Amino acid sequence: MRIIDLAVIGVYLLTMPALGILLAGRQRGTGDYFLGGRDLPWWAVCFSVVATETSTLTVISVPTVAYLGSFTYLQLAIGYLIGRTVVAFVLLPRYYTGELVSAYAFLGQRFGRGMQGTASVTFSITRLLADGLRLFATAIPVKVMLASFGVAASYWQIVLALSALTVIYTYFGGIRAVVWVDVVQLGVYVGGSVLAGIILLSRLPGDWFDQALRAGKFELFDLSSPVLTSQYSFVTALFGGAVFAMASHGADQLMVQRLLACRTLADSQRAVITSGLLVLLQFALFLGVGSMLWAFFAGASPERLGLSSGDALFPRFIVNQLPPGLSGLLIAGIIAAAMSTLSSSLNSLATSTVSDLYQRLSGKVHDERALLRLARAVTVGWALVFVVFATLFTSTDNPVVEVGLGIASYTYGALLGAFLLGLLVRRARQPDAVVAFCCALLGVLWLAFGAAFPDGQGDHAPLAFPWYAPIGVVITLLTGGVLSLRHRPRQEGAARESELSETG
Repeated sequence: MRIIDLAVIGVYLLTMPALGILLAGRQRGTGDYFLGGRDLPWWAVCFSVVATETSTLTVISVPTVAYLGSFTYLQLAIGYLIGRTVVAFVLLPRYYTGELVSAYAFLGQRFGRGMQGTASVTFSITRLLADGLRLFATAIPVKVMLASFGVAASYWQIVLALSALTVIYTYFGGIRAVVWVDVVQLGVYVGGSVLAGIILLSRLPGDWFDQALRAGKFELFDLSSPVLTSQYSFVTALFGGAVFAMASHGADQLMVQRLLACRTLADSQRAVITSGLLVLLQFALFLGVGSMLWAFFAGASPERLGLSSGDALFPRFIVNQLPPGLSGLLIAGIIAAAMSTLSSSLNSLATSTVSDLYQRLSGKVHDERALLRLARAVTVGWALVFVVFATLFTSTDNPVVEVGLGIASYTYGALLGAFLLGLLVRRARQPDAVVAFCCALLGVLWLAFGAAFPDGQGDHAPLAFPWYAPIGVVITLLTGGVLSLRHRPRQEGAARESELSETG
């Protein structure tokens, strides 16, 4: 790592907070802070969605998936595109009809404040775990870079510094600052990765593609692996990926908040579907980088290269092999991906805390300026909590992108199932929804940690993570549907009036 690389990274880290504050405009109330006045262009929201879900996991870990395996990870992206299309035409119209601020406000309108609060708390815990892992992943290449200068920084110190820089523009600018900085950050990490791929390609032997092809590195569809235990089996990846995307982009405040900031429903639909196409292209880009890294390092295992995990492969190449300046740009790109996800999480957590918990549970009418001050204070509070959670992750045996998706899948099925229960089962009331939601969470956690299935090789393995969300949806719908049978059919308006009286 050269001085010029440090200069590039330093300029980037100082520029992003200033740019976010400059582009944010004036925040007059929570409508501006949480939704940008519902006046953001669809293409900016689209880029923000892609930047938010990409995170550091994609930049450094998806190449590892291809290095250790093949292109079968791309099957998940195909499922994601299918799921987003369903979200665009089934769930988004519901949100825009109700003029909602958060994804869970729909559950509050349909069932009551108890279900809204339950979903909001579950979302908060999921974001802390999943995005805490993303912050840890960001610290990996930064630690490698600093070590090349003889600086022994710990992971928590790196995480604290990144969080402090990110919270500055999130605190002052709200969702508008987050979205516009995301647009810039997307260009930084994608552009830097493309340049790295071009340089990497120029250093490979002429027959590298044939070698990788013979080694199965470009295998796309996996039709032979066990459906239950292999996350990249065709049926598992496609169906599980579709349901996962329906939950992540239709029932997770992190993404729904961006889509609600669009000017119209049509713009929101355009943004979510286009984001699926861009993510597919991104995955292809980073999987291609992983295949080229496999050829560059002659297929050596990470341990043989002296690396603690496979996720250090791409960072190693960035730090040691790229020309001056470009290494710094790539590290800045990795940091950009992390800052994008963190800023989005902070703003969505603040929105959910204030709108779904504080306002809903207090039952008071609050002044907009007071709510804005509270939202900013909550943003700082969540940033501090993130630092603590990120330090819980010190190592992992699998690529961190797989661990991160697994964490999100634990709760996504219950969240999406609750939305579908409200849409499809007219008899269902709040107690039915809460019990069904909790049963789904417990059932998925048992499947994740307490159950094993035949792996096709005479042994047993855990259930593949893409199945967690679909199973959670099924448990929620079945449990809630059965419980709802004890109620007499009645008009939704009367049912809603009764539920409101029951809840407060």
